[in-house]
Amino acid sequence: MFKMLKEDIEVVFDQDPAARSYLEVILTYSGLHAVWAHRIAHAFYKRKFYFIARLISQISRFFTGIEIHPGAKIGRRFFIDHGMGVVIGETCEIGDNVTVYQGVTLGGTGKEKGKRHPTIKDNVLIATGAKVLGSITIGENSKIGAGSVVLHDVPENSTVVGIPGRVVVRNGVKVQKDLNHRDLPDPIADRFKELEGEIKRLKEELEKIKEKEIVQ
Repeated sequence: MFKMLKEDIEVVFDQDPAARSYLEVILTYSGLHAVWAHRIAHAFYKRKFYFIARLISQISRFFTGIEIHPGAKIGRRFFIDHGMGVVIGETCEIGDNVTVYQGVTLGGTGKEKGKRHPTIKDNVLIATGAKVLGSITIGENSKIGAGSVVLHDVPENSTVVGIPGRVVVRNGVKVQKDLNHRDLPDPIADRFKELEGEIKRLKEELEKIKEKEIVQ
């Protein structure tokens, strides 16, 4: 346990260049506090002290703004940067060396029973505001872009962006070659374009009908 707690501190220095001293990290990093509180809560949860586990998690949420269900399984060197608004569900499983940023949700999609939250494999990075929902798996060494909504499995060594999330890079090769950082997939804009095309087509048909009436 103490080795794991030490690793939780060390990963802060590895991931955050703003970290200056052990004292600063231990006293001021809410992400670290939330992870430590979870490790204690999870220990109670495994021993079926559910009320105490839940109480610890809610106290941690009050002080850190990070909600981690005590049933979630979290591996070593888990780093939450900034952290405010992070939510991690009960049946979520997180591997080693995973980093998440503020506003990330690892949640369910409804009222399913059993395994209903994501499985995050080793060395995954989930950027600000991303939502990973349902009993899906995010493969090793993958990256989830800021603001993405991921509803399906992601292969290992992949980069996912957009709403809904789609793989744009896999094994270092671009899957969607014409994509740049300004042009993330936007299903709402795509739908508007479809509607504009439909309106244009209807106008053209209406003009043809008017021309036939004039000729007659």
